[in-house]
Amino acid sequence: MSSKRNIFYNLSPLDHRYSRGDNFQLLSQYFSEEARFKWEARVELALIETLVEFEIAPSEAVEQMKESVESITAEEVYKEEEKTKHNTRALVNCLREKVDSEYRQYIHLGATSFDIVDTAAILRYKFFNDQVLIPALKELIRKISEVAYRERKTVQLGRTHGQAAVPVTFGYYIAGFVSRLGNRLESLEKFSNELTGQFSGAVGAYNSLSLLVDDPIEFETVLLDKLELKRSEHSTQIIPPEKLTDYIHGIVSTFGVIADLSDDFRHLQRSEISETGEAFSEDQVGSSTMPQKRNPINFENIKSSWKVTVPKILTVYMDQLCEHQRDLTNSSSARYYPEIISHLFLAIKRLDKVMARLVVDHENLKRNLDKHKDMILAEPLYIMFAREGHPDAHEAVRKLTLKSEETGKKVLQLVKEDKDLSNYFDKLSTVEKGILNNPANYTGAAINETLKIVNNWSDRLNIERAW
Repeated sequence: MSSKRNIFYNLSPLDHRYSRGDNFQLLSQYFSEEARFKWEARVELALIETLVEFEIAPSEAVEQMKESVESITAEEVYKEEEKTKHNTRALVNCLREKVDSEYRQYIHLGATSFDIVDTAAILRYKFFNDQVLIPALKELIRKISEVAYRERKTVQLGRTHGQAAVPVTFGYYIAGFVSRLGNRLESLEKFSNELTGQFSGAVGAYNSLSLLVDDPIEFETVLLDKLELKRSEHSTQIIPPEKLTDYIHGIVSTFGVIADLSDDFRHLQRSEISETGEAFSEDQVGSSTMPQKRNPINFENIKSSWKVTVPKILTVYMDQLCEHQRDLTNSSSARYYPEIISHLFLAIKRLDKVMARLVVDHENLKRNLDKHKDMILAEPLYIMFAREGHPDAHEAVRKLTLKSEETGKKVLQLVKEDKDLSNYFDKLSTVEKGILNNPANYTGAAINETLKIVNNWSDRLNIERAW
């Protein structure tokens, strides 16, 4: 078994396609098989340290155990597992071989496999979340906030049901994703903080620890404190799955926001809309046969990765079921949890690069608004007339739009030609008439709310403002 296997011989696209370079090295520190055993060995080390603290093991055992943990490799554990047919026992045997004989008895003393496996898994998820994922998501929010602020006054045609609606500002539209991602980030922090570990033995009742210490709960608490984890109120041989389920649900729902943004921007890059686009490098190719193509490849990739990831949450939900104190029906499925987290992280990093080089076409934004401006003034027109006392303003304006389509005349021209409606029109202020003549002025509270949103989240998330 070679530890230097060519990544292009790997099976998962996560390895050979999507996480090459720095991202691969970073993810490997938490989610590779090599890392898995390192983190499990770290829990075994915490056990030795706690045994020393409770005066069960000699202090010399700690230094030897640290050296053993540092040198352990997945390759040797797998080789040992060929004999034991049990991966945790294989890990324990390999650790034991690396310390002097008088200290071997303390390794794994009082533990069951999933005291180690479950707690180490929680450690990996929690530390990756806090040290890597949250900072990456925060940086993405910063980039999106900068776009929102920069484009806070840029008027855009609003769209509902794929149809032209009333105007919005492009910045306010983007600020919606700032708010949604900010809320998701805080949820991930909350779910991560609630993750717990365990050290409670084969059936979760502290049977084995009760033979070693007077207060096994205190022992568990001290051990987990060394790992910066809280203890579960109750455990069987496994940690109750709900808090991890909540956390991974938070991962998937965060991915949903990113996928929603990406899908919208994919559509905004359509030829007939062409309001935004990904920046293309000089040598980048959009099509193997159509040289002019500039495809939204990154936005499409994010949506595609989201489609791969979302169904995996069903497995997490199904893993809530465990027969009595322990079965092995999640032993295979839980190994794929890191893929869910990895896909989100890679999507965040990809979108971060795109948003840093996002192209906004102000001319096309104006063109698309101008194309529909005669019809989109229908809403302010009807509201103004209703406010001035028209008994059925909505119906009157609706008929005007139909007549405009039939005759080719502008809606305002038809208003002025109608004696009844022109009386209501004459009551309007200069500012209101300005809105009707130029719907680009009809953006409500969008500009101010954009500022509030980006400032709110920069403060809440302690993001340095570039504005």
